[in-house]
This record gives sequence, structure tokens and C-alpha cells, in this order.
Amino acid sequence: MGLRSDIRTIKRKDPAATSTLSILLTSNGMHAVWTYRVAHVLWKMHLKLLAKITSGFARFITGVEIHPGAVIGKNFMIDHGAGTVIGETSIIGNNVLMYHQVTLGGTGNESGIKRHPSLCDGVMVAAGAKILGDIRIGANARVGANAVVLINVPSNATAVGMPARIIANENMKEENCSLMSKL
Repeated sequence: MGLRSDIRTIKRKDPAATSTLSILLTSNGMHAVWTYRVAHVLWKMHLKLLAKITSGFARFITGVEIHPGAVIGKNFMIDHGAGTVIGETSIIGNNVLMYHQVTLGGTGNESGIKRHPSLCDGVMVAAGAKILGDIRIGANARVGANAVVLINVPSNATAVGMPARIIANENMKEENCSLMSKL
């Protein structure tokens, strides 16, 4: 989960990313993810106040709110970033691409339970989508712009609309999600 891997991911997924220097200086999504990774380590060390302060600093600077308790895999990219919110019990797999104003939110205020979504490897979430509750978005699934997702989405499927409906693809199937071992 290193700097070089993150930069390679951005170069591969963002055609506007023209140089390493421009990425380092201007990618607010990447800055938010890097700061999250520091806050997450502090969270795991039970330095929760310091983790929340670090997270708050990142939100102030980048416009992206990632709770330090969330679990995020490698090569995660937030493109444009502003207005993105990732809740405390969210789990995000590897190679996930997310655009601005996405919410991975809870549907209740109970503590000590999983109340936010899980996104498997290779998921793409378009701008403005809201994914709410303890649901799962399968591997390589896509969530359309401004979709409101309240149900599980199978692997290789696309969810669109408010509330979201599943658009079937040939390769759509329910399969185990590798990130579930991170619970």
C-alpha cells in the first residue's frame, strides 16, 4: 500500500494525471487516502481521539471524510473526491475506484455492529452514488451516478436508479467476497 503503487493506480485510472509531481501536489483524493491510512493506524493503536483529529484535518483540507475505523484495501482511488463520505464500518476491497460525492453510509446509529457497506475488489462507484446500510457490492460491480443502493449487488452487475435496481450482465453471479475475511 505504498506511495508508488498509489501513484501508478492514479496514472492508470485518471487520464488527467499527467505527471507524478502533479499527482503529488494536486490529487486531493490521494491526499485523503494517505491521511486515512495514518489515522487508521492510530485507530488500531487505540489512539482514537488522535485518529479522529487526523481524519478531521484531512476532511478540512480535502473535502473527503473517511472514518479512521473503515477498512480499505490497496490501490483505492477517489477521483475528484470532494463531498465523499466513508463510514466507520465500511470495508473497501482492492482496486476500487470511487468518484466525488459518494456516500458509504449507515442506516442506523447503533454502536458495536456493522452498519456500513462492503465493496469487493474491482468495484467502481460513480459520482453522487449513495450506498447505505450493511450491504455488499460484489466484485467488479458498478454503481451508476446518483444511484441510491439499499440492496446487495452481485458481482459483475450494475446498479442504477433511485432506489437502485440491478442491471444483469452475462457474467453476473453471486460469489464469495475476499474482503469478508477483514471483518
